[in-house]
Amino acid sequence: MSIIFIIFLIAMALAFDFINGFHDAANSIATVVSTRVLKPSYAVVWAAFFNFVAFLFFETKVANTIGNGLIDVSIVDPVLIFSALFGAVVWNLITWFYGIPSSSSHALVGGLVGAGISKAGLAVVHLSGLIKIVISIFISPLLGLFLGFSLMKIVRKGLASKSPFSVDYWFRKLQLVSAALYSLGHGGNDAQKTMGVITVLLFSSGYLKGPFYVPLSVVIACQLAMGLGTLMGGWRIVKTMGSKLTKLKPVGGFCAETAGALTLFMATGSGIPVSTTHTITGSIIGVGSANAVHAVRWGQTSRILIAWIITLPVVAIISSLTWFLVNLIQ
Repeated sequence: MSIIFIIFLIAMALAFDFINGFHDAANSIATVVSTRVLKPSYAVVWAAFFNFVAFLFFETKVANTIGNGLIDVSIVDPVLIFSALFGAVVWNLITWFYGIPSSSSHALVGGLVGAGISKAGLAVVHLSGLIKIVISIFISPLLGLFLGFSLMKIVRKGLASKSPFSVDYWFRKLQLVSAALYSLGHGGNDAQKTMGVITVLLFSSGYLKGPFYVPLSVVIACQLAMGLGTLMGGWRIVKTMGSKLTKLKPVGGFCAETAGALTLFMATGSGIPVSTTHTITGSIIGVGSANAVHAVRWGQTSRILIAWIITLPVVAIISSLTWFLVNLIQ
């Protein structure tokens, strides 16, 4: 395969990373914008910066899971990578257009699995890696929900004697910290998925040799693409995440972001590519539920839940069809 096509695929992967940051900007800034702690223009800069510097805080364990632990590396080639990325990008754009907070992470996983199966059958899928990711689809939002609910209950009990003005004043400041932590967690987990794709492409094409590792140049490029995408924002999804799930105040925004950050830190440290979208959605619902069950707009939540469930199989089908079509016209 020509070097030009390899460069094209790397650019396509970085474009996916950019779209991921654009698509998931809402996850990083929705709470801090909806509580009016920061104006949208300032919030995206805040989130973009911490998305970019995340590589200074996390090892590349998630990149290794994507690049080396999902499908058999020996069957990976440029056409497979193209098919996987194409399916993931198409799904991201569709869900962005309709304002649905779907998972870029599981879109990429579905793309790799679908294209891999089309090329060499079910045997090429590392079931242990896939099962770990599928379990995370359910565990990460539930953990976010539990932590968000628990933090909100603890904070409300601890601040029962404080005046609403005092609580609002201090948590508007603390939410800057929680938003930064969440953005670190987002950049640390999500950007690594693209790192894994680019790295396995370079190994399969012979440009990297030896044990699987992620070059620093790939790390920087992916974090930069993620940060720039976040800087551009995804305003349709900001509205969904920031106001349609539940009404948030600074104290609730702090609890949701902190719960989401804790979940992402644990997942990234364990090398599990979770969905940041699932995580923060679960955290926001947990905070809303701690206030009152009816405070959560469950109709909107069910719409998001459907997107969670269908993302991986739908993208697998799109990428599989793309692989067959590309091979048909070659």
